[in-house]
Amino acid sequence: MTTPHISCEKGDIAELVLMPGDPRRAKRIAESFLDDARLVSDVRGNNIFTGKHRGTPMSVMASGMGVPTTALYATELFRFYGVKRICRVGTTGGISSKVKVRDVIIANAAHTNSSIATIHVPGINLSLAASFDMLRGAVAEARATPPEGAQVHVGAVYSSDFFYLDRPDIVAGLDRMGTLGVEMESAALFQCALAEDAEALTVLTVSDHLKDGSGDMDAEERETRFGDALRIATAGLLA
Repeated sequence: MTTPHISCEKGDIAELVLMPGDPRRAKRIAESFLDDARLVSDVRGNNIFTGKHRGTPMSVMASGMGVPTTALYATELFRFYGVKRICRVGTTGGISSKVKVRDVIIANAAHTNSSIATIHVPGINLSLAASFDMLRGAVAEARATPPEGAQVHVGAVYSSDFFYLDRPDIVAGLDRMGTLGVEMESAALFQCALAEDAEALTVLTVSDHLKDGSGDMDAEERETRFGDALRIATAGLLA
């Protein structure tokens, strides 16, 4: 079986998938985090790797940036390859004053300006939420072993269709509603999981902040700090 965007057989991809945004980060996760990782698909340079983490089969595939690519890959994984759970693990820009650069956000829901929240059920704005069991597993891990020098927050994020959008009124409104950070993929992942009777979660590292100006993480620190989010995300997959 192949799809237009994945070139492998059913069974080559594990039921549990880690999904960073960047294909290069997916490769690094596979090489450093999975045992016996092997390349199972390489369409359009977005490679999929399958191996084991502590004896449990697990795959890694990047989502790319934004709702369309995330929805495309998540749908094919869920619908055609028997994937049961996907956990997005990536970065976010902080919105709330409660979060600081280097903190970790476990997203329990995703607000969005994308039509993905409205197009599937006419007249309804879907509530796009994470899997409870995955959420519970990730939170338990974060509380048992907190990241050193950082806090873990649980709450809603904002998935925007626009990376460059000068609308401080939107940011202020989201902040008032308790939104923790902004990114571009979680709403799509949560919607696809709902549509395909599957499960999804997002765990994010705060790499910069829209308001506090405390300084962004550089590329090296992003990789170092990424380990905490990856550990928490994996606990969600395995819950």
